[in-house]
Amino acid sequence: MHCSLAVHVGDWIKTELLEPQNIRVNTVAEHLGVSRQAISALLNGRCGLTAEMAIRFEQAFGVRAETLMRMQSTFDLAQARAHTSNLCIQHFGIPNRADTVERRV
Repeated sequence: MHCSLAVHVGDWIKTELLEPQNIRVNTVAEHLGVSRQAISALLNGRCGLTAEMAIRFEQAFGVRAETLMRMQSTFDLAQARAHTSNLCIQHFGIPNRADTVERRV
């Protein structure tokens, strides 16, 4: 996925969960039992979502923690690919396991 298509999970939480309900940063921080700074950093893309924070959002809003973590992982991979596109790393030449299994069948 191109990095311009990947959405930071904090931005998604802000636009899809908090803004439609007019929930303020202070309110969600207090409700989740975390600092306002932690929520602000997440919502503004200055930090990634942790598994613990994903569970807090799951319990508060009903969005599965796995879904939120997949969004974060997709974003992280897109960012990493964009920043490592100029690496010159050759493949080891070891067949991948999927190829090996197909040959046996």
